[in-house]
Amino acid sequence: MKLPQIISDNPAQIEKLVPGGQGIATMKDGIKGFFWNALPGEIITKYEITKQKSHYFEATALEIAQPSKHRIQPKDPCYLSTSPWQIMDYDYELKQKSLLLTEIFRQQDVPNLLDISKTQVSTDAQDFFYRNKMEYSLYYDYSDEKLHLGFHKRGTHRKIKVDSSSIERPEIFQKATEIVAELNARHADGRAYQSLLLRTNQNGKVSGGLYENHQPHPAFQNLTDTILGREYSYSPNGFFQINLPVYEMVLREIMPYVTTENVLDLYAGVGTIGLSIAKDKNLTLVEIDKSAFAELERNIRLLNVSETNTTFKDFSSRQAPMSKIPNAFLAKSEDVTDFIKSDQTVIVDPPRAGLDIKLTEKLLKTLPATIIYLSCNPITQARDIKILTEKYNIIKIQPFNFFPRTPHLENLVILKAK
Repeated sequence: MKLPQIISDNPAQIEKLVPGGQGIATMKDGIKGFFWNALPGEIITKYEITKQKSHYFEATALEIAQPSKHRIQPKDPCYLSTSPWQIMDYDYELKQKSLLLTEIFRQQDVPNLLDISKTQVSTDAQDFFYRNKMEYSLYYDYSDEKLHLGFHKRGTHRKIKVDSSSIERPEIFQKATEIVAELNARHADGRAYQSLLLRTNQNGKVSGGLYENHQPHPAFQNLTDTILGREYSYSPNGFFQINLPVYEMVLREIMPYVTTENVLDLYAGVGTIGLSIAKDKNLTLVEIDKSAFAELERNIRLLNVSETNTTFKDFSSRQAPMSKIPNAFLAKSEDVTDFIKSDQTVIVDPPRAGLDIKLTEKLLKTLPATIIYLSCNPITQARDIKILTEKYNIIKIQPFNFFPRTPHLENLVILKAK
C-alpha cells in the first residue's frame, strides 16, 4: 500500500483513547486502528492512513458520522502537529488523562495501588499560550515565493505552513514571525536551516534563534526565571521546564514530604527541584549532561552559596559530602549509588527511559526513608514503581497537566519505606 492513503469504505468506531493519544478501533478484519482526531464513541467514515503494519495501522480521521458531545472546534489549524487534543473540552481532557494514568499503572500490575482514577489532574487552567519553548521548521510556499513558519504534519515527513499557533506563549510566535520576515527580506535560502528554536522567560524576554544545517548549535543568550522566589539561569536550547506555573504547583506538593535532613537529587538537571525544596537541608545533586551541569553550578552561585567543593570523575570509592553547602557532581545517577543512604529523601526526575536497574536495586537495598519520583513518562514510571513497592508503600500519586491540549502529563509519586 502506498501511503498516505484515503479510506472511505471501511468505517471505524472508536472504543477509547490510548496512552499515545489516539483513539483505538477494532476493524472488521480484527486489525487495530489508531486514529488521531478521534474521540471515544465516534464513528469515523473517512480517514487517511499514514502507517500500515500487519496487525495495526495509524490514521487521521477526516470525516466523523457521530461526533462526541465532548468534541469542540480546535483553536489552531495546525493543532494535529502541536496539540492534537484541542478537539475535546478541557474537563474531558483532564478526565481522560486520569483514566489513562490509571490504566498504565493497572497494566503494570502495581500492587496496593491508590484509586488514582478518582484523583483529579492538577492544573492552573491555562490550557493555551503556556509553552515557554517552541521549535519550528521553515516552509517555502511556491505560491508567494516566501518562507513561512512550519510544522511537520503528524504521521508524515511533510511540512505544513503555519500562520497562527496558540500553544506557545505569544512572545515566541511574534519573535518567530519577525525572524522569518528578516529571512524573506534578504531572500535567504530556507534549505540552509534545520529549524528555529525560541524560548521566553516569565517576563516575556525571548532568546534563541536559527539552527543551521551541518553547523554546531549556537550558544544563545541565557535566560533567568524565578521559581518559588529563587532565581535560576538556563540556556534556551538546554533542558528547562516548559510550563513553570504548573511546575511550581509540583514543587509545593513535594515540599511537605522532604522531612529528612539529608536530600539527594538525582537526574538534577539545572537543579530547580533540589535547590527549591531543600533550602535548609544537606543537599547533594547529580547530573550527567555537561551543559546542564554548568547551569547547575551557576544556579548554586546565584543562590548566594559557595561553589561546589569538588567534582569527581571516578565515583567508585567516593562519598557525597554532607554540608549546608549544596554539592553537585557531574556523573550518571546510576554510577553514584554509594551516595544513597537510609536517612535520606531521594528525588528522581529521570528521562523518559526511567530509572536504571542498578539504581533501583540500590534503593531497595539501602532503603532511603522517602523517594520522590517525578516523571514525564508514566509508563516507565509505573514499571519502576512496581519494583520499588517490594519495600515501599505508595503514599501519594498526583498527576499534573504540564502539557494541556496534548496527551502528555507529568506524574508525581511519593514512596515511603515500609
